[in-house]
Amino acid sequence: MNKNAMEHIETASVDELRQLQVERLKKTLNHAYHNSTVYKQKFDEAGVHPDDFKHLEDLAKFPFTTKKDLRDNYPFGMFAVPQEQIVRVHASSGTTGQPTVVGYTEHDINIWSDVVARSLRAAGLSSKDTIQVSYGYGLFTGGLGAHYGVERLGATVIPMSGGQTDKQAQLIHDFKPTALMVTPSYCLNIIEALEKKFGSAKDCSIKTGVFGAEPWTNEMRKEIEARLGIDALDIYGLSEVMGPGVAMECLESKDGPTIWEDHFYPEIINPETGEVVQDGELGELVFTTITKEGMPVIRYRTRDLTRLLPGTSRTMRRMDKIVGRSDDMMIIRGVNVFPSQIEEQILQIPQLIANYQIHICKQGHLDTLHIRTEMRQDSSPQLAMQLANQLKSQIKTMVGISVSVEVLNEGSLPRSEGKAQRVFDIRQSA
Repeated sequence: MNKNAMEHIETASVDELRQLQVERLKKTLNHAYHNSTVYKQKFDEAGVHPDDFKHLEDLAKFPFTTKKDLRDNYPFGMFAVPQEQIVRVHASSGTTGQPTVVGYTEHDINIWSDVVARSLRAAGLSSKDTIQVSYGYGLFTGGLGAHYGVERLGATVIPMSGGQTDKQAQLIHDFKPTALMVTPSYCLNIIEALEKKFGSAKDCSIKTGVFGAEPWTNEMRKEIEARLGIDALDIYGLSEVMGPGVAMECLESKDGPTIWEDHFYPEIINPETGEVVQDGELGELVFTTITKEGMPVIRYRTRDLTRLLPGTSRTMRRMDKIVGRSDDMMIIRGVNVFPSQIEEQILQIPQLIANYQIHICKQGHLDTLHIRTEMRQDSSPQLAMQLANQLKSQIKTMVGISVSVEVLNEGSLPRSEGKAQRVFDIRQSA
């Protein structure tokens, strides 16, 4: 098959797609039940068996999977194949700093490469393109997930990874990539570097940007497109389900990411009741992998709030822009951060009090955190500076991001009379 040709299933009839989903869901539910002790126990406790699944609506009978399930079975307890069949492991941070681990078989890596290649085709790219990958490589799924997809497409990959902004700009100038895969906030930093070094970013070789790993607004899209002179498209993924390439915005419509439903079955639920809601209604996005071997996930609660919309450029349904999360997670430069992680580090320093505020700020184009906390009485300004540096270092080590810290005298911050408000988003008011 031509590497750049659209696959039949992308434009197949809805009936054909639904029939394929039923067949693959039956196989996945059986695989999970018979090969994962976690899912056997979860299904048994819920009083359901894979044989109870006959129609797509029957999936609602099965229990949800949450990030807690992955943490509770750290590191490899969620795997559904023998360890020798796992060819790669990725991990992302959880609420306590404990990573959530995902394992992939050779089959899974091939599927992942296929859906990323399909995503890049949907972005209008082909084997003739050169693509600079500026997502981080390593345990984070972004870099390697994108890299393998570019190679599967037959395009040329520049495996730049994240950071070294001046070098990013120089390579764009020298190697002349036609596309860039990066977080949208970091793209703005690259644009600034291009403008500073070469006078303009708009005249560079890039024609398409594939942006993911963090939520971004249509306003940011407009700014990136205007300053870089490109089409900016949204790619969606999460490591627990696969990585980048779960859904991708199509160049011809630019109306929200198309979910590759032949591999990932989506539902929208009421986050309070867990009940499935109709397409078009706002709720929490839930995914079931339907072709994954190494670590299938059944009804994984993403916590992302969005809507399922009818297909336009493809038969498969689209997801609307994510409007928020059903929990308190912050995504800072592509890293998941929870208030509990910050609190945990504060509590490890005896001189600090567990009264704090987290301010989400903008530093240039990048989101950042400013932590305000208090030290116990009779402490000196010198100690305050020392404690601030210590907390900064601990957060960097355990959470994985750089923050600014302000240590105040005891009593400086307001006290809560009910549920404490810890997080203040001051990006709009700044």
